[in-house]
Amino acid sequence: MKPVQSRTTTAWVRIPDGTKVKHRHEGHVGFIDGLTEIVSGPNRNPDGKTQYRMNIGAPDRQLVTEGDLSILIDDEDLVIMLRQKAPYRRAVTQSLHSVLAPDRFVKPA
Repeated sequence: MKPVQSRTTTAWVRIPDGTKVKHRHEGHVGFIDGLTEIVSGPNRNPDGKTQYRMNIGAPDRQLVTEGDLSILIDDEDLVIMLRQKAPYRRAVTQSLHSVLAPDRFVKPA
């Protein structure tokens, strides 16, 4: 009997830079501005080696894992992104919906 594996790194879909997000536990709202490779510590993205950098206001950045983030969506249920047009945002929305649960997509308060 083979052990059941959770989502593998090959199934991981990176949240693109510029995506507006909300920290699920602390409530901070900001946007993704890159990845940071983590040398030690328990919390990582599904790739097993990184955390997202969340810009919560210049010059503040916070390192967060995918599991701690909600993706902010607009009135058309498209991911909110900096400087991106609807067709690209639609593609990103579909891509993220393929790997994240529906409750991870929220409208801003």
